Amino acid sequence: MSGRGNSSGATLVAPSLLREWPLPAPGADKYSRGSVLVVGGARATPGAALLAGVSALRAGAGKLTLAVAESVAVQLGVAFPECGAIGLPETPGGSVKPELAPIETYLDRADTLLVGPGLDDPDLAGELLEALLEREAGRDGASDPDGTERPAVVLDAYALGALVQLEDQLDPWRGRLILTPNPTEASILLGRDVADLEKDLAEISARYGAVVSCQGLIARPPGPDPDEPELWKITTGYGGLGTSGSGDVLAGAIAGLRARGTTGAQAACWGTHLHAAAADRLASRLGPLGFLARELADELPALMLELSV
Repeated sequence: MSGRGNSSGATLVAPSLLREWPLPAPGADKYSRGSVLVVGGARATPGAALLAGVSALRAGAGKLTLAVAESVAVQLGVAFPECGAIGLPETPGGSVKPELAPIETYLDRADTLLVGPGLDDPDLAGELLEALLEREAGRDGASDPDGTERPAVVLDAYALGALVQLEDQLDPWRGRLILTPNPTEASILLGRDVADLEKDLAEISARYGAVVSCQGLIARPPGPDPDEPELWKITTGYGGLGTSGSGDVLAGAIAGLRARGTTGAQAACWGTHLHAAAADRLASRLGPLGFLARELADELPALMLELSV
C-alpha cells in the first residue's frame, strides 16, 4: 500500500491507497458477503440500531439481524424489511437486558457482531458485554473446533465505556475487536483526557488489542512486520458529520465491510473513508450542514463503485 510520507507518521488514506487495497469480491450470493448481527436499540433509541443496520447492508454485507428491545422489534422489522428483527428482554423503562438466550444461534452464525448502537444504560451495557465474554470462556483461538471462524466484534457508544471494567476479560476478543469511539469515549478508554490523538489511539489499540477508528484516524495493534502501517489518517470529511446518528452509520459501515472478509484495519480504513467521503458529497449537494445521518449510508454503494475502477 502506498500513501506514506505524512509528517505525523500516519499513512494517508486516499483513493489511490484504497484502490491498491481492494475489497473482497462480492461472490455469488448473500451468504458469500457475510452476516452482521447488531445488538442495541433500546425502546427510546431504536433508530440507532436501524441506522447501523442500513449502513452495514449499504456497505455490502449480505445478511443482517437487528437484536433490539422487544417492544420495538416488530416496528423495526416492518420499517426495514431487509433485516431480521429479534426482540430482547427489556426493563420497564425499555433498556435492553443482558440476556442472550434469544440470540444464541445468531451469535454462532454471525460474521460480525456490532454491539452498542441505541443502548441507553451504561451499567446494563457492561453486563451485556460481560455475558458475551463469559459465553466465549473456554474457547481458545479464533475459530471453533469445526473450523468456523468466530465473529469479529465491533463496539460503539455505551458498549465502549464498559471495556474499562472488563479489560482483564478481553482475551477472547483481542485480535478481532474494532472500536469506534469519539474523543470523549476515547478519554474514558484511556482513563484520562486525550492529549495527542495519534499517540493516544495507538495506546488504546495496544491496550485493548483492537483496531480503533476515531476522528478520521485509525490505529491497529503492533504486528510482527515493522514495515506494515499501524496508523492511518483519512484525507477527506466534512464538519456536517457532527450530526445525530453519524457514529451509528460509521460503526455499521465498518461492521458490514468486516463481514465481507476484510481485515479489521481494512474495514476501518475503508469504512472511515467512505463515511467521510459521503459527507463531502452531501455537503456539495445539500450544503455543509443539515444533511442527515441516514443520507450518509445511501452514498456508500456509489462511492465503493468509484473506488473499484
